[in-house]
Amino acid sequence: MVSESEDTALKMVGLELMFLTPEKYSNTEGITAVELAKLVELPVEIVKKKLQILKDKNIVRVKGINPKFWLFDDYNFQRLDDDDEIFHLLCNFDDVDFGRYFSY
Repeated sequence: MVSESEDTALKMVGLELMFLTPEKYSNTEGITAVELAKLVELPVEIVKKKLQILKDKNIVRVKGINPKFWLFDDYNFQRLDDDDEIFHLLCNFDDVDFGRYFSY
């Protein structure tokens, strides 16, 4: 599922959801794919595909139908197997700029 070269789009979407704060989205239910696409500066269709991959792994939750609201599921993320490719992708912080997610 995750290509041999690191899937940077998946990592960007996953980390953005992981460090998401309520100030970054307009609804208390979560963030829409359109809002998330603007935050990570990727096309909406790519973001939707990456959200589906994360949903299939049960590390994001979705509420609603139109629009869908997405939230990171920290509990299920922590329950992922240590050998899981997506777990390794989201836990590799070597090239992550935390200033994007937090203001110090």
